[in-house]
Amino acid sequence: MVHSMQPVRLAGSHLDRSRHVCAFFHTRDEEYQVLLPYIQEGFEYGDRAFHIVDADHRPAHLRRLSGSSIDVSTAQSAGQLVVLPWEDAYLREGHFDQNAMLRLIEDVLLDGKARGFRLTRLLANMEWALQDRPGVQDIVEYETRLNFVLPKYDDAVV
Repeated sequence: MVHSMQPVRLAGSHLDRSRHVCAFFHTRDEEYQVLLPYIQEGFEYGDRAFHIVDADHRPAHLRRLSGSSIDVSTAQSAGQLVVLPWEDAYLREGHFDQNAMLRLIEDVLLDGKARGFRLTRLLANMEWALQDRPGVQDIVEYETRLNFVLPKYDDAVV
């Protein structure tokens, strides 16, 4: 296990070895006020950014990143930035499958290391869980199981 030399900060706090954080926001502006410094810090350190967002919000998300001095197209071309819609992650085949999602998270974290990134900073917007989606009833069990998977990695998951 590789321990990073650089700290990981979120909302003014230093994230220690436990780097699985759940954050709730009232507005998009509040969300980005908290998350953009965390995302920018990752780019400054050369970390990988893997984001999962609502497909309808993806263009606005990329604009927010670009507006915060992140070279989105270069980062995407280099594999440093990946922004997936929910349908390619949480809601593959139209429903939430916690086993498939746990595999995806591990694959993403392992792939980041294989590509030579110090850390992967995985950011997952989960507003889909507020909708009546097939499999959504498994979300609490999934989050609990994720807490057993993530300690194997130094990566940060918000």
